[in-house]
Amino acid sequence: MDDDGTRGVRGSSADRVPGPALPPPPTTPPRVPAPAAGPRPAAPPVEQRPTRPGSASPAEQPVPGAPVDAWLRTPRPPQEPGVWRYGYTPPPPEEPEGVSNRSLLVGALISLLSALLLWSLWRNGYLPYRLVPLKLFTPGEWWNPGTSGGPRTIEGSDALTVYEAILFGLLAYGCGRIGNFSELFRRHVADRGQPFLALAAAAAAGLTQLLVWKEALPVVRPVLVLVASVAGGEIYQSQTVVNVIYAVIAAAVLYPFARLGCWRELIAARRGTAAPAGGTAAVPAAATSADQWPELRTAGWTDAADTLTAEVRTGRMNDVDVARLRHAWALATRRPDRLAPLAEAVLRTGGAAALHPSGHRDLPRRGARHDVLTGQVRIGRCADDPHNPYVRRGTGLALEPALLGTSLLAVGPPGAGKTARLIRPVVEALALRALAGQAAVLAVGGAGAPLGPDDAFDVVVRLGHPGSAHDIDLYGGTTDPDEAAAVLAEGLVGDVGSLDSRRAATVLAQLLGPYRAAHGHFPSVPELRELLDGTPAALAGLRASLEAAGHHGMLRELDARSRQAGGPGDPAPALADRVALLDRPAFTGFFATGPDARPFSLRALGQHPLRVRVDLPERGHAEASRLLTRLLLAQFTAITAARTDTTLFACLVLDDATHAVTAETVRGIRRLRSVNAGAVLALRTVDDVPETLHTPLLGAVGCTAAFSGITTWDGKRFAEAWGKEWVETREVAQHTVFADQPFTRALHALRKLVTGKAVTTDAVTVRQVERERWSASELAYAVPSGHAVIRLATVEGEHAPPLLVHLDG
Repeated sequence: MDDDGTRGVRGSSADRVPGPALPPPPTTPPRVPAPAAGPRPAAPPVEQRPTRPGSASPAEQPVPGAPVDAWLRTPRPPQEPGVWRYGYTPPPPEEPEGVSNRSLLVGALISLLSALLLWSLWRNGYLPYRLVPLKLFTPGEWWNPGTSGGPRTIEGSDALTVYEAILFGLLAYGCGRIGNFSELFRRHVADRGQPFLALAAAAAAGLTQLLVWKEALPVVRPVLVLVASVAGGEIYQSQTVVNVIYAVIAAAVLYPFARLGCWRELIAARRGTAAPAGGTAAVPAAATSADQWPELRTAGWTDAADTLTAEVRTGRMNDVDVARLRHAWALATRRPDRLAPLAEAVLRTGGAAALHPSGHRDLPRRGARHDVLTGQVRIGRCADDPHNPYVRRGTGLALEPALLGTSLLAVGPPGAGKTARLIRPVVEALALRALAGQAAVLAVGGAGAPLGPDDAFDVVVRLGHPGSAHDIDLYGGTTDPDEAAAVLAEGLVGDVGSLDSRRAATVLAQLLGPYRAAHGHFPSVPELRELLDGTPAALAGLRASLEAAGHHGMLRELDARSRQAGGPGDPAPALADRVALLDRPAFTGFFATGPDARPFSLRALGQHPLRVRVDLPERGHAEASRLLTRLLLAQFTAITAARTDTTLFACLVLDDATHAVTAETVRGIRRLRSVNAGAVLALRTVDDVPETLHTPLLGAVGCTAAFSGITTWDGKRFAEAWGKEWVETREVAQHTVFADQPFTRALHALRKLVTGKAVTTDAVTVRQVERERWSASELAYAVPSGHAVIRLATVEGEHAPPLLVHLDG
């Protein structure tokens, strides 16, 4: 874009979109990009939960060169706040808490030994009345007299053989259930995977076959007896029939072990014909035709839909193009007169239609994982921790405008990763959203802060740097003296508790109004300082200009200022001292006013999808940087609250909000969610905010993040803000057992002599109690490095509990 005749002048007016600082990129956009670092998966992956806690899961991001149509068709089911929705699959049902391995092994061994003992007693005839149930259902002439009499005939002997086989099966089933052999097999065999599972099943199958054919297990004889009773004994005169029966028995014994060992799946996998495993394969795309642009086809613009479909499938569009054109079409449907021009632009330029004013179609590089279609940026993964609900453990955590619209407060010491792992991914996501025409972002940080490269922004303001191409408007682009005075007062003395910001705004209005009436613009920094100091020459010159122009009302304002000057509690000296921080040689040429100066105004954020970065000179001018941060926050809350068109999501990101929060800006932050705007504030400690504002600030923001390394004082404030929950507790009390009988006392004395401990019994009490979700000590000492506890809420009122998140932004 051209410079509109303002070459050599910093900045741009509020109603003009700043042009790009660098030439636009090539017309052919890149494919869907992946994170800058890390391994490159082999196929478009999908969000998967690990099957076991702590196991690895595939990355949730389209790979370089992946088709955009596959990315577009990937399901994004609605989920709870903060869930990374791209390819999300629900977790398996929660398994109940199991017994320990030692208890499981001991229980299985005891069950097996008991079954062997019972079977031995049965086979040797030590169990009385063991044949009574059989004799009740068979003819009496088959048996010898008496309850213990054995079979008299061949029929009785055959019936006893089948009877013993049935009892053996029932005994084996009961032993398996009581000993929990299924859990033992799953935990120590099945969970070890292939080929161990197949080999273990094969070994068990071989041992079982040996016991069956040695007749240690009652299988062969009962089967032969049953076949003879059904088909007659003459069937065994044919050796072929006997061989077939033996083969059926061997196959029937082998089949359960083949199922347990998954032999069929293993053979198919070895041959390369198996379906990919659920944890490593891409989930099939949704059965929708999102890449066919159904919204355009429904409206009758089939040619435009065909053009975009071809652009997507041939790789000439990226994810930003898709999001931008979808948003442009949604806006055009509200204004039917815009549908035809948009369709014609699509037919003419394809995916390059409805471009961002900068001409960019993507960021130069990305450092985080983004899903531009939903506006989400993935910042980490919920840890496998008891504090996290089961359904959230292992799932990705993402931020989006619906969450940032409630504003976010991040607290952590230097080096905790606030900038690299949270602030920069959020700025990057908002910049992508701006390229799609859906957001405007203002990122404020110190000079050198890693908020993104210069070519990722439309406007880069380097305050105090002589090579800066843009400037900042101290008055926020307004022409109303009262509005400008209110915002400027917050920025100058809003952190001074002894001063009333309303009185300071009145003093400023008494000077800004007359000066603008006399000169047509607000005063520059040196002129404002002279007026606040009450310099006679400055006041006399202003008075003469007002008298010459006939502004009698503004003369009364100036007279009132002259009468109040020097009185008790006059805020003018404090205002002058703060303005003096900006009246330094390093800022010469900045904050210019007048007809020739066009500094960048934050008012443009509410009108255009801009990407703006402000670099503050924190090292040499720390107090001035804090003043400017406070001023930008006050301007942002005032401007966004007053805008009428809330289509664009506007967001302010402060990399360091130390001493920037005032009582008025807290009230402004609370109003942001109703005007489709939000603020992201990063603090080293909550004490960087006045103590009287701790509770209002935590109540004004919907999203909070406590990074590892915070103090217990900060942890206490977060614990109080996050509230309590009902939990079930178990209290175990040990009571000494006193025996009355001499023999029992002797046993207790012997046990105490051997173990060194008295004989006790446990009394368990289970009850519901209300406890803090995270205590102050846990936040201070139990949050590992590289983690943060994050609580999220949406503008609609949905919220998620505080989650321990491993940050990998």
